[in-house]
Amino acid sequence: MPSQPHRADVAAARGGPGLEAILLVGGQGTRLRPLTIATPKPLLPTAGVPFLAHQLAKAAASGITRVLMATFYRAEMFAECLGDGSAFGLEIGYIQEETPLDTGGAIRNAASGLRGGPGDPVVVLNGDVLSGHDLAAQVTAHEKAGAAVTLHLVEVPDPARFGCVPTDADGRVTAFLEKTPHPVTNRINAGCYVFTRHVIDQIPPGRVSVERETFPGLISRGELILGHVDIAYWLDVGTPEAFVRGSCDLVLGELASPALPGPRGPSLALPGAVVGPGAVIRSSTVGRGARIGGGTVLDGAVIGDGARIASGNELARGLRVWPDVEIGPTSIRFSTDA
Repeated sequence: MPSQPHRADVAAARGGPGLEAILLVGGQGTRLRPLTIATPKPLLPTAGVPFLAHQLAKAAASGITRVLMATFYRAEMFAECLGDGSAFGLEIGYIQEETPLDTGGAIRNAASGLRGGPGDPVVVLNGDVLSGHDLAAQVTAHEKAGAAVTLHLVEVPDPARFGCVPTDADGRVTAFLEKTPHPVTNRINAGCYVFTRHVIDQIPPGRVSVERETFPGLISRGELILGHVDIAYWLDVGTPEAFVRGSCDLVLGELASPALPGPRGPSLALPGAVVGPGAVIRSSTVGRGARIGGGTVLDGAVIGDGARIASGNELARGLRVWPDVEIGPTSIRFSTDA
């Protein structure tokens, strides 16, 4: 990964350990099964590299020097894949949850590994979001306002599918509203937070949700939660459709990533792809070691690791094939032309 020459300047300016981050990667990724049966969602190949490679490269470029991974599901795989972080120009530490702790509990648990003081900013990232927003600007806004927490907010065309986050004229968050058919704003929580360290220490140990408990509690006590609006590229990759979309956008250059293992363009083919002649693959995800026979059509399908799809099959409309399953020639069709 390319080095980020300003990281040392950031650390020196802070006079301490530099800017630290907690990366939440403990989820089981059930919506992406069967791909996540053997691999945690944040480590799935995305545009040719583990998903987290894109997040870590962005973090380093934004001045973050140290990342703590809050792990649970298949926790050992993160260190095996990412190591000490030196490949990304970062230091990475790992803190494993014994039981799932939800967002707030995971942040509180991982905070035991932080080195900064009570007044230092701590970035919290979610391991299933691709974002092009200006993270350094979010940190600057947080420190300038003296906020307890600063949230990245994005504007979406259909906020009814999300909880929405209204703010006042000064950017202060006034509420966290659950999904509603009549949202009061088109701004939603984008899943990137900047906490002042002592606020994390106030989260009680155990299973806690920042969205349903911590943030509403801070608002009710009159603490400043700041909304930082940035309408750059943003995508939650939690579904197969969104996961494919994110990979495509990275390859096409809709979202720039220094972790992309090749030039941006209409396609990216890496060594190890096993796709037969005449096969057509659209909006689909193919797991590691899977083989796609000649003439096969995949359209909106998810193929697990090691699966074998023989020639003449047509898999579409969200169909999912579990790892190591073999489908014989011309066994499944969605259209009548045989």
